[in-house]
Amino acid sequence: MAANPIILFDGICNLCNGAVQFIIKHDPEKKFLFTSLQSEAGQQLLKEYKLPSENFNSFLLLQDDTILSKSTAALKVARQLKSAWKLLYIFIIVPKFIRDALYSYIATNRYKWFGKKDDCMIPTPELQARFLS
Repeated sequence: MAANPIILFDGICNLCNGAVQFIIKHDPEKKFLFTSLQSEAGQQLLKEYKLPSENFNSFLLLQDDTILSKSTAALKVARQLKSAWKLLYIFIIVPKFIRDALYSYIATNRYKWFGKKDDCMIPTPELQARFLS
């Protein structure tokens, strides 16, 4: 198990890839590691935590041997970013069913609104060490 938190994301989703790029930019300590849900490493983690291996409607945060999903995962990530982005964590006080309903609405429409790629993102050589394969 990696000591660093791992973010599992939909590798063909433009919104998800944009979120990963955003996190990388606001994580100067390089605390987060990444893997797409479609990758071998992502599929192995899904299997290990007994999660569906084909439904990619949430990015996941694996931290301290716990899997978080949807709005909770997003807010926990925001809380660990540098600068004012960590203030987004205040939204954790909104009831989870409300936060997750909004999250699910965006997730359901993300391909229509933001598009998708044919293949998963390939990290640049500089970022390769932060991606599990």
